[in-house]
Amino acid sequence: MSDPRIETEPEAIRPLRDDIRFLGEVLGDTIRDHEGPEVFDLIERVRKEAFRIRREEVDRSAVAEMLRGVDVAVAIPLIRAFSYFVLLANLAEDLQRDRRRAVHIGAGEPPQDSSLAATYRKLDAAALDGPTVADLLSDALVAPVITAHPTETRRRTVFDGQARITELMRQRGRFAEGERERAALELDIRRQVLALWRTALIRLARLRIQDEIAVGLRYYELTLFDVIPAINAEVRAALRARWPGVELLRRPILRPGSWIGGDRDGNPFVTAEVVRTAAGQAASVAFERYLRELAELEKVLAQSARLVPVSERVAGLAAAGYPEQETHADEPYRRALHAIRNRLTATALRALGTAPVHGSDVGAEPYDTPQQALDDLDAVDESMRAAGDGLLADDRLAALRFALETFGFHLQSLDMRQNSEVHEQVVAEILAWAGVHADYPSLPEDERVALLAAELRTRRPLLGPHAALSEKATQELGIVRAAAEVIATFGAEAVPNYIISMCTSVSDMLEAAVLLKEAGILEPGSPASSPVGIVPLFETIEDLAAGATTLAAALDVPVYRELVAGAGMRQEIMLGYSDSNKDGGYLAANWALYRAELELVEVARETGIRLRLFHGRGGTVGRGGGRSYDAILAQPAGAVRGALRLTEQGEVIAAKYAEPGAAHRNLESLIAGTLESTLLDVEGLGPAAEPSYELMDELAARARAAYAALVHDEPGFVEYFRQSTPVAEVGDLNIGSRPASRKPTNSVSDLRAIPWVMAWSQARVMLPGWYGTGTALEQWVDGDPDRLAVLTELYRRWPFFRTVLSNLAQVLAKTDLAIAERYAELVTDAALRERIFGMIRDEHARTIRMHAAVTGNDHLLADNASLAESIHNRFPYLEPLNQMQVELLRRLRAGDDQELVKRGILLTMNGLATALRNSG
Repeated sequence: MSDPRIETEPEAIRPLRDDIRFLGEVLGDTIRDHEGPEVFDLIERVRKEAFRIRREEVDRSAVAEMLRGVDVAVAIPLIRAFSYFVLLANLAEDLQRDRRRAVHIGAGEPPQDSSLAATYRKLDAAALDGPTVADLLSDALVAPVITAHPTETRRRTVFDGQARITELMRQRGRFAEGERERAALELDIRRQVLALWRTALIRLARLRIQDEIAVGLRYYELTLFDVIPAINAEVRAALRARWPGVELLRRPILRPGSWIGGDRDGNPFVTAEVVRTAAGQAASVAFERYLRELAELEKVLAQSARLVPVSERVAGLAAAGYPEQETHADEPYRRALHAIRNRLTATALRALGTAPVHGSDVGAEPYDTPQQALDDLDAVDESMRAAGDGLLADDRLAALRFALETFGFHLQSLDMRQNSEVHEQVVAEILAWAGVHADYPSLPEDERVALLAAELRTRRPLLGPHAALSEKATQELGIVRAAAEVIATFGAEAVPNYIISMCTSVSDMLEAAVLLKEAGILEPGSPASSPVGIVPLFETIEDLAAGATTLAAALDVPVYRELVAGAGMRQEIMLGYSDSNKDGGYLAANWALYRAELELVEVARETGIRLRLFHGRGGTVGRGGGRSYDAILAQPAGAVRGALRLTEQGEVIAAKYAEPGAAHRNLESLIAGTLESTLLDVEGLGPAAEPSYELMDELAARARAAYAALVHDEPGFVEYFRQSTPVAEVGDLNIGSRPASRKPTNSVSDLRAIPWVMAWSQARVMLPGWYGTGTALEQWVDGDPDRLAVLTELYRRWPFFRTVLSNLAQVLAKTDLAIAERYAELVTDAALRERIFGMIRDEHARTIRMHAAVTGNDHLLADNASLAESIHNRFPYLEPLNQMQVELLRRLRAGDDQELVKRGILLTMNGLATALRNSG
């Protein structure tokens, strides 16, 4: 199953092509040996035709004809073959990126944008003063938040097999052809490919939320536990070296979070026990790592008191280290570290109810806070440095200190999230039970706010121990009370935020506050205070537009302003990318987000609060995806201000954080973008800002109208979507615990953004990432070269506009309307099919045409050579997967519901998601 040699093969990409050829041959040999020559021959014929289609030597119907009527028992290995080749091609591309990076560094070229080295150069050139930097970074935080939103289709077993092959291929590259070591590695690669071939690609059962918790935590052992503290230490040292008179970054800047186990919006499987499990398992990962490192340090730091002086503090710790006085009597550091391990073991036992594997003697006094443990480790560090042993202190001891400072006892912050409709129902039931108001939902907004604010002033609980509530209300209160237990056990950072989905009003925010009060988290009175911040999530176009007004009105409520003041005048706002896009289309959603940020920044300036924005981005451009560094620089001035939180979802998590090098690069790019957006003028518009904003207002309005004309207004559109995409089958893919829809409905508005985007991606339309933009640009330019020149200048000067068009180009490059037309043939109503697909086809051509006119680029990926190369390598292998998916969907919908047909569809979805790399 080898890749045909391209006629012109630049030296730089020859290693990539060689890797792809080798892996293809290994996979082909495996298929021939275990599936038989007939299946292998069919796969080879289909592969060759797919490449002929890419070279435009044959029509697409060639592959379709070969696959029409193929026995489903043969179709399954064919689908698996192309799915695995794509997976192996991805692996080869990742290795190629590493090679290119090494060549770049080895050549002594300037550091590339998105690296911290490049950012430091920019900061040095800006000549900033220390007090200004200290003020802007006083609340510094960069928090990637792993969510439970599923689009990762790979099973962990497949994922682990791919990781093993990657490492073997990396080692293979160190030996020349013919060397014995290379031959041994190639044999091992064949074993691993065979193991993959014998492994099922898809799950038979849907993931449980407990599985999702475990999957999210695995990234700490894979990379995050080592990488995050190291980056925190490096950034702090670099900034303090540049501004030595200022104590910058008192707290680590990079502090991760999670939604898995706390996000119950639309997920009925999140319960109080799940919250406890999520927090407890995260803490267990942290304690296990600390105790394992302490045990190793005890072996390493065996300096003798006869040779090395120690401080009084360390001597005191050493005295408590071992009950037998003669044990390691002259090794004070070993004894001191054992004393610390004893106390951490006792801390874990108290918090978790069980001693971790690497725990030591129980019975010691537990630590009350992570800072107490850190103080003891710092004492060891200071003593070693005073004795001239800084070189030793800078190794494992430093790594442990930075890890404990970063992760505390909780490891990661667990956010709670629920829909505002649920809050309203639960609060209404509580108020009715308590006799406060019998019909809270009937109240106008101002009366709701007054009633809720009054409740936040009184210490009287609304419910007694025997209150009889509905199952929903009981579960919701139970979850918030479980969060209170987690905070009491692991500290306030364990559950720092309560996010309100679909927040539209001040009462939505105060309802959450009342639930926090009832759970004992929020302290009522004057002033009221809460360790958990209330975070409104503005999701739709309308809610984004009204977000600043909602925030200002909330801050006008004295009790709410007291809560903000108690949090250091910090208010976090979450911005929803997915639903705004589904609501208004790509360009309108992106501009609505930018406009909302501008207005929120102004409210923050007027009210004196410190604004922190939380970006709810998905993997695809249609859900806010794209390069994180570029996205951060595309924020308006004042929107970042040293603090940034953003969601990491689905297959993007593995792509970014499964391997140490990738994790380091992605995390440092987040910090690099945050520092540049905070400390430098990156918007670049100057006095042209307001006219540019007004121009975007008009473009966004035109784009939204064009999008709405298709998605919301065109008769039969929903039926077309359901028949021409595998959206109904997405829910069967077993990629997560969350249902595909918020409620049983055929409405686009109630469908979750993940299946909406994923279905269009599978059909190669990618509609959420571009539709409406071409019309907006064409209408505004209206054939006027001067107007076109205005847009071209905006593209050159404005990071926001440049990023919008760059991301749009990435999506358009992954579309294939010739394949999409095959999916359109699944629509039974011919008139509907022609009408809707005609609109999509015309807008697609219009958008490509206008992108070229505005950017001046002769092809879509002129500014993204690596993606262009990736598409060249992988996309011929998508052809059979798409064609086979259409064929099997046709059979299923014609009544052939045998299990293998359904499984084949799911396998094609898995393969396509792997190939596209950001499917949802």
